[in-house]
Amino acid sequence: MWKAESLIRVSLVTAPSLITLINTTGDDVFATTNLTTLLDPTGNGTQHYGPYNSMSTDSGTCGNDWANDTFDRHFTVRKNPDGTFLVVEQFKDGSFITPASDSPAVNFSPGACQNPPAGVVNAGVTGSLDGYFIIPLPPGETQTSMDPHCDTVGMTNTPCDTMTFIDTHFTPTCYPTTCPVTTFFFHYSAGDQMLVQHEWKNASPDRGGNHGDIRSMNLP
Repeated sequence: MWKAESLIRVSLVTAPSLITLINTTGDDVFATTNLTTLLDPTGNGTQHYGPYNSMSTDSGTCGNDWANDTFDRHFTVRKNPDGTFLVVEQFKDGSFITPASDSPAVNFSPGACQNPPAGVVNAGVTGSLDGYFIIPLPPGETQTSMDPHCDTVGMTNTPCDTMTFIDTHFTPTCYPTTCPVTTFFFHYSAGDQMLVQHEWKNASPDRGGNHGDIRSMNLP
């Protein structure tokens, strides 16, 4: 669960074609495939940006940061027939390691507060992750830059985050106030590593909600 989620307004994807595309490909494939032609088969209205190497702490359902993440950000921008824009941010080739740089002494597992009993995750647990954000931009947004940098003002790719990309490529600035993430999906997998649960899905309600955990043990 990403820190940006505190700014997410949970709502549903309403474009039927996009819903069909996600359901047809599956969430993991949608998170990792090249979306340029999938979002616009004609090839006339999409642009791809990235990869931008990024790092972030990762927060769980109890509010604590539980792991440090490393991943590549990719942004696909589609111009819709009505002139508005859709931004899909993908998180590819991701990995995580516990604990986060600011994890508490008792590091609650990412799904610890979604279903009892609560659990913890040990230090040194590693795994993979992938995911995506769907960010529809409202009418009136203008694409003012097609520069390949994540930050078109600083002309740099480091650091790169969602706000930096959107608010330097589009005017007026809108993320996260008027163009929040409406749909998200993340899949974490840690293999065995003596875990009692080793897969966690962190998703918005329209993508099935949270499920599973990355958990070393249950708490009494």
